[in-house]
Amino acid sequence: MANNASNVTTGKPMVSGGVWYAPLGSILPTDATTALDSAFVCVGYISSDGVTNSNTFSSDTARAWGGDPVLHTKSEFADEYKFTMIESTNINALKVFYGEGNVTEDAEKKLITVKKNTKTIEKHVWVIERITTRGQRVRTVIPSGDLTARDDITYTDTDPVGYGVTISGEADENGQTSYEYVQVA
Repeated sequence: MANNASNVTTGKPMVSGGVWYAPLGSILPTDATTALDSAFVCVGYISSDGVTNSNTFSSDTARAWGGDPVLHTKSEFADEYKFTMIESTNINALKVFYGEGNVTEDAEKKLITVKKNTKTIEKHVWVIERITTRGQRVRTVIPSGDLTARDDITYTDTDPVGYGVTISGEADENGQTSYEYVQVA
């Protein structure tokens, strides 16, 4: 197969939103284009850094007498997604960062209340949607994503307030931490 410039693209979010989540057990999409189940909600704008997916593993090397490497075994694997939500008054983003039960909204008072504590934050189903420069949709589905890190929040005169998170994929019943569906032209 020869080089093909039409396979080169950027990772822009969909106009409707780039990062979505739903409760565990929600109906998972199995392609790049089918509408998401109504349980999914969008976290709003993501910072210009976009989404970073780290697929890391570590390995151990067994050596024979004399030092020759004879066996490499994988000992750890991580499938992590890092992004910063910049809609700092979006209730969905706040629920991701602080936990569903720690964020409430009183529509009558036009008030969101956030409780900060050590309670465990819920795992969710995650979908990351993007579009290629040629208009093809790409969808990443994380069947069980656990919030495993939160970045510091910085308040400045010039930068948007951001809630940076790391979502770690956990293996599903088929041993998969995530799926990626690419629409081909």
